[in-house]
Amino acid sequence: MTKKYLLPLLALSPLLVAHPVEAKEKQVTVATAGDIRPFSYEKDGELTGYDIEVLKAADKVMPDYKFQFKKTSWESIFVGLDSDHYQVAANNLSYTEERAEKYLYSNPIATNPLVLVSREEAKVNDLSEIGGLTTQDDTGTSTAKLVTDWNAKHKNNPSKINYSGEDVSKRLLDLENGEFDYLIFDKISVDTIIDQKGLDLEVVEIDTDSNPNNYIIFSDDQEDLKESFDKALKKLDQTGKLEKLSEKYLGGNYLVK
Repeated sequence: MTKKYLLPLLALSPLLVAHPVEAKEKQVTVATAGDIRPFSYEKDGELTGYDIEVLKAADKVMPDYKFQFKKTSWESIFVGLDSDHYQVAANNLSYTEERAEKYLYSNPIATNPLVLVSREEAKVNDLSEIGGLTTQDDTGTSTAKLVTDWNAKHKNNPSKINYSGEDVSKRLLDLENGEFDYLIFDKISVDTIIDQKGLDLEVVEIDTDSNPNNYIIFSDDQEDLKESFDKALKKLDQTGKLEKLSEKYLGGNYLVK
């Protein structure tokens, strides 16, 4: 009877040996709004885009972690990080001092300067010209803060912000239709959407003191995860994978030199 059951036990043994290895992987949830092409968006029911594909590529060289992606509203991303519902955020995220006090920033994954967008017949050429004009934005964004900071210095003629909650594609369409005067957003997203939708809008790159790069953000208790991701990012850069992803999704080499 002992011999009869020996082979089935041997056949199961690889599974028993492999199980502890699989258990070592720590499940990590990445939050994204999934509505900001080309960084994070849905295609054929799956999340993709530059930020998402960088994380997927990094995951392959991070044996201790396994990323899973969760689409959520922009307003819920940081709430989820605070409550440990999510450990990572990927949404074309820029640097702000307020966020840096609460969260951990990865090394930059791309550089992405800000631009002023307006209609040709009402072109806005510089931040000095936004007084008395109206824009649209989301609450809690670095671009909204840029305008509110500008308003604090120009109280006699501030710019008005309508907090619409619309994604940037809809905002650019509304801008073309004359529903507001200008939009401040990142160059890569604006160029991508204008080209795809054939919008007739003027784009001017603006010089600000703000950091033009974008990052992956981690909750403040994820130091080991952040360090592991930065090491993986360096490998992706050295092998040329990061540049290939930038060329494919961003339309050029937008890596930080």
